[in-house]
Amino acid sequence: MDTFRYILALLFVTLIPPMVFYWPVIHGFIGFWRRLGAWPTLLIVYGGVLVAAFGLYQLRHFLLQGDLGTNWALVALGAVCVLAGGWMRLWLHRTFSMGQLLGLEELSKTPAKGHLVRTGLYARMRHPRYVQFMLASLGWVLIANYPAAYLAWLTWIPGAYVTVLFEERELRQRFGQEYVDYCREVPRFVPRRRKA
Repeated sequence: MDTFRYILALLFVTLIPPMVFYWPVIHGFIGFWRRLGAWPTLLIVYGGVLVAAFGLYQLRHFLLQGDLGTNWALVALGAVCVLAGGWMRLWLHRTFSMGQLLGLEELSKTPAKGHLVRTGLYARMRHPRYVQFMLASLGWVLIANYPAAYLAWLTWIPGAYVTVLFEERELRQRFGQEYVDYCREVPRFVPRRRKA
């Protein structure tokens, strides 16, 4: 179990901090990336993520020197979070293809207008992809139980929020009043209780 927890923590401290910048960089400069095209953009941005992750990997002994040990209560809670995140992921795949979830459509030189999705999880919250990732990754971090992994997870929260602001700006430009109305009716992250 200790080796498994260490590997989880290593993945988080090396991959999550660089990934925090992935979507803000994409959405913040979407016009530039669209001119470049999807695959060159992904190669450049993921290349940057991998370089940063490799740099953090070189610091792994320093970053992972604190181990809080196996805590079975946290493992159980983490497993519940991972399962809930997995369930949400299955629902997201019913709505979007993997290419859409990766943003290939958004990065296309001629993006299709498409239609605003308001069904499934999107009927309850505007950004279930981020909620799903936060929930599942929290589960893995609880299982790992390393201070650096918790810190890496916490960096994701402001990164996701900034990404959402950029993404919503794009969606308002793309769908206009339809998206403004959707924002008024559906919360960003935490679903409202339905009225009886």
